[in-house]
Amino acid sequence: MATEGLRMQAVGSEMLMGELDITSDEFILDEVDTHIQANLEDELVKEALKTGVDLRHYSKQVETELQYIEHASIKDYIKESENIASLHNQITACDTILERMEQMLSTFQCDLSSISCEIQTLQEQSIAMNIKLKNRQSVRSELSQLVDELIVPNTMITTILDTPVTEQQFLEQLHELNNKINYVKEQSFKETLACSDVQDILDRLKIKAVSKIREFILQKIYSFRKPMTNYQVPQNALLKYRFFFQFLLANERQVAKEIRDEYVDTVSKIYLSYFKSYSSRLMKVQYEEVADKDDLMGVEDTAKKGFFSKPSLKNRNTIFTLGNRGNVIASSELEAPIIVPHAAQKNDTRYPFESLFRSQHYALLDNSCREYLFLCDFFMVTGNSAQDLFNAIMGKTLSMFLKHMDTYVADCYDSIAVFLSIHIILRFKTMMTKRNVPAVDKYWDTLLEILWPRFEFILELNTQSIRTTDPQKLGALDTRPHYVTRRYAEFSSAIVSINETHPNEKAHSLLAQLQVSV
Repeated sequence: MATEGLRMQAVGSEMLMGELDITSDEFILDEVDTHIQANLEDELVKEALKTGVDLRHYSKQVETELQYIEHASIKDYIKESENIASLHNQITACDTILERMEQMLSTFQCDLSSISCEIQTLQEQSIAMNIKLKNRQSVRSELSQLVDELIVPNTMITTILDTPVTEQQFLEQLHELNNKINYVKEQSFKETLACSDVQDILDRLKIKAVSKIREFILQKIYSFRKPMTNYQVPQNALLKYRFFFQFLLANERQVAKEIRDEYVDTVSKIYLSYFKSYSSRLMKVQYEEVADKDDLMGVEDTAKKGFFSKPSLKNRNTIFTLGNRGNVIASSELEAPIIVPHAAQKNDTRYPFESLFRSQHYALLDNSCREYLFLCDFFMVTGNSAQDLFNAIMGKTLSMFLKHMDTYVADCYDSIAVFLSIHIILRFKTMMTKRNVPAVDKYWDTLLEILWPRFEFILELNTQSIRTTDPQKLGALDTRPHYVTRRYAEFSSAIVSINETHPNEKAHSLLAQLQVSV
């Protein structure tokens, strides 16, 4: 610090001396004035001027000290020359290292640039490869499905050829065979060449399966024909193999038609035979005493018939009285088990016509519902097709029923039996609607067209009998109600009570006419 101070003093002295020797040049004087002013403000100069030191002497002293210091510094430099040389060598080495690092970094920068280009290239290649992979996977999936659907495994061949059709394994393999046949058909439209490789073996398996299924179903149908056989058991068994007919319908329509025709022919004969026999035996357990044309409301109790006429009812009033006959349309009796004729004959039990009518037609209803649902399920028909197939089976039976009813009703004079039969039909019709079976709707309507006119006719006969009766022949006066009055009261009460659940204006109108006549 002292050395620095001396140096500054020397500099200040020299500057001061130089300033004193400046020429009169204007520009130089201005500069000198500026420097002088600046130097005079220096602390050391101010101190020197204040103490009155001779600046020249002081300047020389400072110069001497500077020379001394310079020699000392040179000695110091010489003394530290080795260290300085070493430092120089180290600096040179560092420069070399830094230069190499600069070259390495430059090379690394170039490498990074090339790597960036390579990464971009790899990214583009990766995207392209990813697209190719997706395309190949898509193609592989479709090809895999195609191969899986077209290939015919040995298990399928063995099962179709050797396994009985009743085995579950046969049914499963038949489903697979059907899927493969449909798939090959679909691919054939697309002109897939691979289909020709498996077409022959699929055709052979189809022929074998159709043959076995045809034989099995026909055997089941033929078993219906055995005497004393409950055909409903093998019929229900067929439902477990409903896919067999579906397979035939899809692959061999001629065989499917053959089976359906055979079923229709067999079952229609079974129903006709059963119901014909049942109706015939059922009529044998009807009451022996039935109303005839002379058992009318206005006919006197003492009226006698001709020699060849059958005997009159023991009590004519019974044909106008409802009694327990109305139970036949109660819900508990309406769906009661049907009458077994041979059991009734064995017990010497007799029934009115409406009970026989209910039993006969409840059997028809029950069998019709089951048959219609079976046809829809097994033969896969709906709507008009189901109705046509049902008519082909039950048509003869229904015609036989209508002919029987037409014949019986033409000679029937029991108005309560006819009216109860009408209400039985109305209830059975509602019952089949709830079961969603429209198969017998037309038959019910035809029956009503037979029964209603007969009911009107019988009421007209009774009304006419009252109008044409001779008051002189109505018997002696009595304190009790007259038998005609009692007949009318019981009859009108019976009709009204029956008509309550299914009101019909036609019945009320006929009763009103009868009331006027009475």
